Amino acid sequence: MEQKQSEGAVSGATIYDVARVAGVSAMTVSRVVNGSAQVTAVTRDKVMAAVESLNYQVNFAARAARVGTLRVGLLYSNPSESFLSALLVGAMDQCGQMGAQLILERCTDLRSQRAAIGKLIASGADGILVPPPLCDTKSALKQLDEIGMPTVAVATGRPSPGVSAVRIDDYEGALTMTRHLLSLGHKDIGFIKGDPKHTPAQMRYQAFLDGMAEAGLEVPPERVADGLFTYRSGLAAARQLLGQAKRPTAIFASNDDMAAAVVAVAHGMHLQLPEELTICGFDDTPVATTVWPELTTIHQPIGDMARAAVDLLVDQIRRRRVGEPPVVQHKLLPYTLVKRESATATRRK
Repeated sequence: MEQKQSEGAVSGATIYDVARVAGVSAMTVSRVVNGSAQVTAVTRDKVMAAVESLNYQVNFAARAARVGTLRVGLLYSNPSESFLSALLVGAMDQCGQMGAQLILERCTDLRSQRAAIGKLIASGADGILVPPPLCDTKSALKQLDEIGMPTVAVATGRPSPGVSAVRIDDYEGALTMTRHLLSLGHKDIGFIKGDPKHTPAQMRYQAFLDGMAEAGLEVPPERVADGLFTYRSGLAAARQLLGQAKRPTAIFASNDDMAAAVVAVAHGMHLQLPEELTICGFDDTPVATTVWPELTTIHQPIGDMARAAVDLLVDQIRRRRVGEPPVVQHKLLPYTLVKRESATATRRK
């Protein structure tokens, strides 16, 4: 009994108690709490319900003694603080659930990218998560592949065939938003592009153009502004679009940070929102509900994507430790159109 207790919980309940309540084997419970991908969603839900009802807490010290500490590296260089915040919360939460340590390294260019990867390796990282825009940087993925480092790309628009990835369909998400604006009667729509190095930014822009063409509408060059996914770049883009003699009736920004910047510029111009200007974003990060009016946006489940990415990476690490070949997996999570107060029907005929 003493040995069983050491494998189980510090709360008193054991892995065998959880197995009995869930109606599964102790091995299945072990797979679930260790984050194995070889468990069905139904079984995982049963086990997690039993875990919660019994207040079962995994003894991470005992686990580390058995299988060794797992260290998950995260290499980041994302200009959107809102996106990065949501990503980190999800990654930290899942690492905590799986008894893994999360190690962070930031890079800004090719030179610092190589140095950051070296630091993660020196810190004992067993695998590395690569969020945007680095997930679309061939040099970063090549460097990780050359050293045989387990890698998972997060939020890439075009996943590499040889690299596991978690993403949404950015093209369909942006097309859904464009069609929504058109359904509200908007025909004169401005668009703010994202970082050109990021494939989802390219796909969102293409989807906007295709959606407008689908409605028989052309997009004049002056209705498109460059952005970098940052709030500051959104301010410049908003001034460009709203400083024209004839303003668009709606602006679709490639992410919420830039959409929030449009809201700020519009308020500074004393425009009535959304009556005089509809504003929409993408991602549904916390900033979408901290501005007024709250943003209509496409919900990208960033936290869930980070959790799924950690799950895939830990599975790769464990396979590597026991000598099993890696399995490349591409997970596509659903997006949602979230309608809030920043969008309404146009008054312009």
